[in-house]
Amino acid sequence: MLIQEIGKEQCEELLAKVGFWRLACTFENQPYVVPIYLAFEPGTLYGFATMGQKVDWMRLNPLVCAETDEVRSQTDWWSVIIQGHYEEFPDTAPYAQRRHDAQALLETYTPLWWKVGVEAAQTRERFDRNHAVFFGIHVDEVTGRKALPDLAWEPAR
Repeated sequence: MLIQEIGKEQCEELLAKVGFWRLACTFENQPYVVPIYLAFEPGTLYGFATMGQKVDWMRLNPLVCAETDEVRSQTDWWSVIIQGHYEEFPDTAPYAQRRHDAQALLETYTPLWWKVGVEAAQTRERFDRNHAVFFGIHVDEVTGRKALPDLAWEPAR
C-alpha cells in the first residue's frame, strides 16, 4: 500500500461529495467526538445541531476538528481533516441569510441532515424547536491522505 498526501484542491473535490463527518471538540482537556452531517463549501463547513454537549463545548472553546473519509478496502481509502473554529448563527435577523444558506446547502448533501440532531435531543429529552442551532466551521487548515494498492509489493510468506 502507498500512502500519500493529497493537496487542498483534491481535498476540496472529495469534500464536495461527502456529508457524513466526525466532529471533535474539547473542554478542559477532555476531547469529545460525534458523528454529524456537515455540508462543505470552500472555506466553511455548515452544520445543524440541537442543544447538547457539543454545542455547549463549542461555545466555550470554538477550536474544533472535523474528519471524513471513504474506505473502499484496507489499501484503497482517503481521509481529510479540517482544523477550524466554530461560529454559531443565532435565530436573529442579522443571521437569517446565513441560516437559510446553511440549511439549503445541508439539503443538497442529504435529505435527513436534521434527523440525527433531533433524534439525539429527543433521547436526551432536551429537544426544543426554538433552540435548533445552525453553525459554521471556518476552515483554518485542510490536510488529506490517500492509500492506494502497491501492486509491486507482496508481504513475505
